[in-house]
Amino acid sequence: MSDLDALLANLPIDALAAQIGEDPDEVRQAAAVALPALLGGLDANAQDGGAASLLEALAQHEGRSPGDPAAIDATDGEKIAAHIFGDQQEQVISQLGSTGVASGLLQKLIPLLAPMVMAWVAGQMAGKGAAPSAGGDPGTLGRILEQVLKGALGGGAPSQAPTAGSILSDILGGLLGGGRR
Repeated sequence: MSDLDALLANLPIDALAAQIGEDPDEVRQAAAVALPALLGGLDANAQDGGAASLLEALAQHEGRSPGDPAAIDATDGEKIAAHIFGDQQEQVISQLGSTGVASGLLQKLIPLLAPMVMAWVAGQMAGKGAAPSAGGDPGTLGRILEQVLKGALGGGAPSQAPTAGSILSDILGGLLGGGRR
């Protein structure tokens, strides 16, 4: 199981679905598309010189479980998504919508997922002895994001429909400024 699959498996899908009034299966599918974009956006920001501010933000989410429904904070998530995607948020959602997931669902879900992603990344860093609250290590942050993104971008049978990985590559390469991919 990839890190991304583990994160998705830990999310409180039923609580998310109830909060936004959507079908849990559709929310699970949308989360599988949105998570790589959120993580890719974090990576792009870290690569663009924002690692120090990202580590500060991660420290605020440290100790929270991404699977805890109490971690669902849409107001915090809206701020996080705005920082991650900047003025490209609508274009990111539109491109992610080309995977077959409704853009409206993604619009509602991304702010709920963003704090959970931050809690998960902070937990991954703490697990590697580089807790954000203890000063963190941009190198560890970069390795964690790179490892997860490799799993998100890799594999899968080719199809004619865009995949989350191909959309993520487009987003990282275009809208969000690239990073190293």
